[in-house]
Amino acid sequence: MGARATATLLAGTILSGLALTGTALAQTAPAAAPTAAPVAPAAQEAAAPPVQEVRTVKTLRVEGSQRIEPDTVLSYTRLRVGESYTNEVIDQAIKDLLASELLADAQIEGVDSGNLVIRIRENPVINRVIFEGNKRLKQDKIDKEVKLRPRQIFTRTAVRADVARIIELYRRQGRFAASVEPKMVSLDQNRVDVIFEVNEGPKSKVRQINVIGNEVFSDGKLRGEMVTKQARITSLFSSNTSYDQDRLAYDQQKLRQFYLTEGYADFRVISAVAELTPDKRDFIITYVVEEGPRYKFGPITVDSAIRDFDDKRLAAALQIKEGQWYNAKAVEDSVEQLSETAGIFGYAFADVRPDFQRDKETLTMTMNFRIAEANRTYIERIDITGNRQTQDKVIRREFRVAEGDAFNTFLVKRSQDRINSLGYFQDKFEIERKDGSAPDRIILSANVEEKANGELTLSAGFSSLEQFILQASIRQRNFRGKGQTISASVDYSSYSKSLELGFTEPYLFDSNIALGGTIFRRDYNAFNYIGSDRSTTYSQVSTGFQLVAGMPLTEYWTLSGRYQLMQDDVTLDKSSFYSDTDGNGTLECDPLKAGRYYCEAVGSRLTSLLGLSLIYDSLNSRLRPTRGQRLTLSTDFAGLGGDVRYARARLDADKYWNIGGGFVFSLSGEAAYIHSFEKSRGAGNDPIRITDRFYLGEPQFRGFDIRGVGPRVQRIGFTGDPTTGTQLLVTDKDQTVDDAIGGKAYYLTKAELEIPLGAGAAEMGLRPSIFVQAGSLFNITRPAKTIEFAQATGAGGALLFNSDGSPTLLPKDNFIKDASGNQLFIVSGSDTTNAGSLTTCNVGFAPGAGQPCIGTSVNSIYNVPTAPFFERFVGDSARPRLSVGFGVNWNSPFGPLRIDVAKALLSAKGDDKKLVTFNVGTQF
Repeated sequence: MGARATATLLAGTILSGLALTGTALAQTAPAAAPTAAPVAPAAQEAAAPPVQEVRTVKTLRVEGSQRIEPDTVLSYTRLRVGESYTNEVIDQAIKDLLASELLADAQIEGVDSGNLVIRIRENPVINRVIFEGNKRLKQDKIDKEVKLRPRQIFTRTAVRADVARIIELYRRQGRFAASVEPKMVSLDQNRVDVIFEVNEGPKSKVRQINVIGNEVFSDGKLRGEMVTKQARITSLFSSNTSYDQDRLAYDQQKLRQFYLTEGYADFRVISAVAELTPDKRDFIITYVVEEGPRYKFGPITVDSAIRDFDDKRLAAALQIKEGQWYNAKAVEDSVEQLSETAGIFGYAFADVRPDFQRDKETLTMTMNFRIAEANRTYIERIDITGNRQTQDKVIRREFRVAEGDAFNTFLVKRSQDRINSLGYFQDKFEIERKDGSAPDRIILSANVEEKANGELTLSAGFSSLEQFILQASIRQRNFRGKGQTISASVDYSSYSKSLELGFTEPYLFDSNIALGGTIFRRDYNAFNYIGSDRSTTYSQVSTGFQLVAGMPLTEYWTLSGRYQLMQDDVTLDKSSFYSDTDGNGTLECDPLKAGRYYCEAVGSRLTSLLGLSLIYDSLNSRLRPTRGQRLTLSTDFAGLGGDVRYARARLDADKYWNIGGGFVFSLSGEAAYIHSFEKSRGAGNDPIRITDRFYLGEPQFRGFDIRGVGPRVQRIGFTGDPTTGTQLLVTDKDQTVDDAIGGKAYYLTKAELEIPLGAGAAEMGLRPSIFVQAGSLFNITRPAKTIEFAQATGAGGALLFNSDGSPTLLPKDNFIKDASGNQLFIVSGSDTTNAGSLTTCNVGFAPGAGQPCIGTSVNSIYNVPTAPFFERFVGDSARPRLSVGFGVNWNSPFGPLRIDVAKALLSAKGDDKKLVTFNVGTQF
């Protein structure tokens, strides 16, 4: 009976729908002609809908409910005991029950009798939601988007909605071929597992970008202005080759900006269409553009309602001029320039609006900048928020304006730069401006986001400069939130070791006086080159302390003073560079092994140094400047006690320009000179000791090796025999001793262009640049030769030269003596017992010291001649050396990395050039 009632119900529903449809069609049919025959009454009765029988609900119950209360089921219907119903009411009740999304199926039985039974089958409960195949999209990202959760009611509508959400997530990643197939696994107790099987598919790339309608600029030029790039081998690692709808709209804006900066004021993008290829792997983007004519600037005027301003002077100061090609960016810059000018005079809310008058006949754009009347603005208060550790006063003392002062754009900008230079907060910090309590009041808000200012570094690395490196350091740049700096570091490498402790208070007793101090111990091993092998020459151990104090003179000028007391101990390896030169048993520095200049450097000396520096600094950031300049003039005087006396002057200058597009161009230069106040130490000895001189090369002068530029002494040996005319200079560099001895003056200049990369590379800390450098190290007394070798002579006493042009040098006699200073002899072969033995007897042999000479053998003097070598002094020239190259800074997980490739274009004789240098784990 129930089945038949259900079938009848469905049949009635279908017939009712057909009747209604027929009626609708009849109503929408064209009207008949007035002369048409009237419709017969029988036909009208046949077309009328059947009359539905009205019944009364006698009883009403729900069957099949497990979790849902029967009253809840009945609440979704209009059926009530005692009320009437029709087939239409029954149909609507079933629709309402299914629309509740609580039920998988619903039937109503007993329609004919009035004893209604609502038989339901509840939707299952979700046990688990499982995702399979999602590799490119992490689980947590999907979980945030989908709505299905365990213990919720399962509905197919919710599943379809989640499938659409997942596909949309993949489309945002550029994977338009992604598909999701939902599956349901039935469990006991009316539970199900919902499984989403994901086929991610490849990332949809931009195969081609077409531009139609462009005549002035090529397709390639316009593609270069877009963020979206075509998928090519050269863009393999670019993330901009995938399709992005938002990026498509942004590229249209980029095209407009480009044309507007080139003078095409009427340019417009007619359409931009992205077509997905049938395989859903690639997109083809087509832009249809209309360039229009090119305009020039007409008359440029300024109309200011602020009385303090001279309209003509303001117009003359603008960068845009009549007759130049129209440039929308230049107009924006002019508006900003006028706004900043108004801000300098205290008008924070000056309204500057450009009026454009386009003349299509003359193709000119007349500009009139209107400055509305405004009130002078005063700073109501300065709000500082976000500083959890840093004290308010650390930030407030960097402000160049105070509460109650007249607003000044320049000073607010300067305050922003000073806070950025602290390095305590987020990059690109900006001071926000908010309306105050009155029209002439403004609130400055410094909402900072603190960075980690504590640095604990444990690193190991390899440097082309110092070989193996081990570093351990701890530094707090904002100690206790007071802006103080405390540091401790230990460095170890093959050629240097150091221990350093430091502390700096930038505002002593809350005054504008900075005070800092450093205690240090530095061990440094100098070296020379024998060919490509590095050999340690002298060791320098420096122990001491330094005190530094500084105070600002103006906003940009600072005066800094310092005092340093340092003990230097210079030694040479006795096993390598010492010998008994006098034969008295005392080891002394041997100039033949170490060089006379190194032997003179051996000893201990105390340096007491007082210095002053005058500093001009307008950089927008001390950490990574992009604009501004810095100039430092320093003088040092050593001689307030101690063992050394000299004066040293140094000049450093840096200038940065942000030239747009993320490019930063910089010029830098430095120069120094040192003069001794000590007495001459003899011919061939410079009064400035070798440890106090300047040296130039890697890393500051790229393209040259460490200490690779400047005065040096080279010792080159000979091959062959000078007596037979076969003597020649050794050409193998590996057998040449090369000692850099420094200079008293140097200069170094550099021009560098930092090149911006994409967002991904910037996040990795990659900063490439190209550069050109020029400099020189010079001015040192020509050192005396280590040893004078006699030059061979020919007939008539003429000096002889080898075939390679070098002088023919003879070995130097070296007569050996015993510990008492007596000349030693070699017993001749006539004494068969003692032949070849050493003795102090020129005739005969003495068996012991102080004993008489016995025998008649005539002995030969004991001579160990020194083999000749050619010693030359080179590199002492102020003529500039020049190098060009490129480099990359990378803040890698292993520490800072710097790689440079530089080619030395100009060099002097003796300079050591180097093409590639790199450093890992050191600061630069």
